[in-house]
Amino acid sequence: MLDINTGLNANALLFRDAPDMSDREFALFSDLIYRHAGITLPPAKKTMLVSRLLKRLRTLGLQSFTEYYNYITTPEGSQAEFIHTVDMISTNKTEFFRESSHFTFLREVVLPELVAQGRCQGKRKITVWSAGCSSGEEPYTLAIVMAEFGLSIPAGSMDFSIFATDISHRMLDKGRRGVYSEVDIQGVPPDYLRKYFMRGTKGQEGYYRVVPELRNRVGFQHYNLMDDSVPFHVPMDFIFCRNVMIYFDQGTRTRLVNKFYKHLVDGGYLFIGYSETLHGMETDFKLARPTVYRKI
Repeated sequence: MLDINTGLNANALLFRDAPDMSDREFALFSDLIYRHAGITLPPAKKTMLVSRLLKRLRTLGLQSFTEYYNYITTPEGSQAEFIHTVDMISTNKTEFFRESSHFTFLREVVLPELVAQGRCQGKRKITVWSAGCSSGEEPYTLAIVMAEFGLSIPAGSMDFSIFATDISHRMLDKGRRGVYSEVDIQGVPPDYLRKYFMRGTKGQEGYYRVVPELRNRVGFQHYNLMDDSVPFHVPMDFIFCRNVMIYFDQGTRTRLVNKFYKHLVDGGYLFIGYSETLHGMETDFKLARPTVYRKI
């Protein structure tokens, strides 16, 4: 018989005799995370931080949050453990075809413009950056849209590369595998599901894997958006960075947006989340439509 209390029991064990996090400890972690990842943690996030970091304390056999902080700020802990800290506090909500009007605009406006400009002919690839790609649903959605559009143009194909970056190693590993559950793929239209996903059998029943033709178009790489340099050496035709900047303060957002501007081709587009805006920022981007900006 299925024990419906298993999850509750696991949580109870996690919090049993759990150490408290003092305001001083919370301030130390908040400052460290902000300096490293640009993520702002207001006091209201203290309970969330405690619940997520407790798992790492239990794994390492540490008795207090101060012990954990002291460890991750040593050279050894910074290399071996801090990646787990960042994974624990990263928010990774994503889905296929999320905020679908962006993909409509891409298909109806951006890609036809690139074709008209000859951007996808000869040796010229269309290059795309999915910044804050999480577990891969966004870059694979981009790959599906671009592959489908390529079939509609006279050449019958479109050469493109998608750079998918995230700060979470755990999410990047999932993206590279390209394996998703039935819940994960609910937003994928049935025709695309049949065409671009392989259905699992036997031990993998209930799971779907992105076909190799698309996986080979997407390169996943660890990257901290706070870094000055970027992990590629070609300008981007368009950039998706959606629902990432909501975790940053205004100064961090402005620096990031101007970095995107620098690494776009002239006329390139930046897509941001529905709950985000560049209003009030010092940037040269021009509004193309709500949540879509252009480098002019």
